[in-house]
Amino acid sequence: RSFKIMEAVRKGRGLPEGAEEEMKAAGVPEWYIGSCEKIKYMFPKAHAVAYVMMAWRVAWFKLYHPLAYYAAFFSIRAKAFNYEIMCQGEPHLEQTLKVLRSMDKNAMSANEQNLLRDCRLVEEMYERGLEFMPIDIYRADATRFQIIDGKIMPSLTSIDGMGENAAKQLQEAAKKGEFLSQQAIKDRAKISGTVLAKMSDMGILGDLPQTSQLTFDFLK
Repeated sequence: RSFKIMEAVRKGRGLPEGAEEEMKAAGVPEWYIGSCEKIKYMFPKAHAVAYVMMAWRVAWFKLYHPLAYYAAFFSIRAKAFNYEIMCQGEPHLEQTLKVLRSMDKNAMSANEQNLLRDCRLVEEMYERGLEFMPIDIYRADATRFQIIDGKIMPSLTSIDGMGENAAKQLQEAAKKGEFLSQQAIKDRAKISGTVLAKMSDMGILGDLPQTSQLTFDFLK
C-alpha cells in the first residue's frame, strides 16, 4: 500500500482514494500529507542509481571495447544510419557532415537531426581508426551490425530504401544458395528494382550479371 501511495505521489497524481485517512491513522504528520498533494514529479533514487550504473557500463565499453559499442549503438539506437553516406569512407562522410553543419539547427527536420547525430558518431569511429566492412549479402544480418575480422559489417537495413521485411527476406533467401544474377535476387528475395540498382551502384553486388541468361557470340 505504501508503494502504491508513493508511485501515485511521485507521478503527480496526488493521494489515492482513502490514503489520507490511512496516513493519519498511521500518525503521518499533516505537513507530509499536504506535500504529497502538491508534488508534481519526483525521480526515484533507484532510477538515478540505475542510470549512473548504465552510464558507467556504456562508457567502459566505448573505451575498452569500441567495436562492440559502435556495433550495438548502430544496431539499436541509430535512427538515420545510411550505408551510402557513412560506409564509403571518411572523406565521403565529411561531405555530408559539412552540409548538415551549415544548416540552421532550428530549421532541420527530425530526420536531418538524426542523420547529423549518427554521422557525428560515425566520424568519431573513423577518427579512432575503426572501419566498416562492405556488406556481404551472404553474411550480413537483416537488422544487426556485426563485428567481422576486426571491422563492423552494417546491417542490410542500413541500405537506403531497404525495409526490415525486405532485409529479412534477403537474408533468408541468401541462406538457400548463391544468387546467379541480380534478377535472381529480385525474384527470390522480392527486392525492389530501385534498391537493387542502388546496391549495384555501391558495389555490394560485385560483378553479378543482370540476368542468368547466357549470350553466345558465334564467329562466322
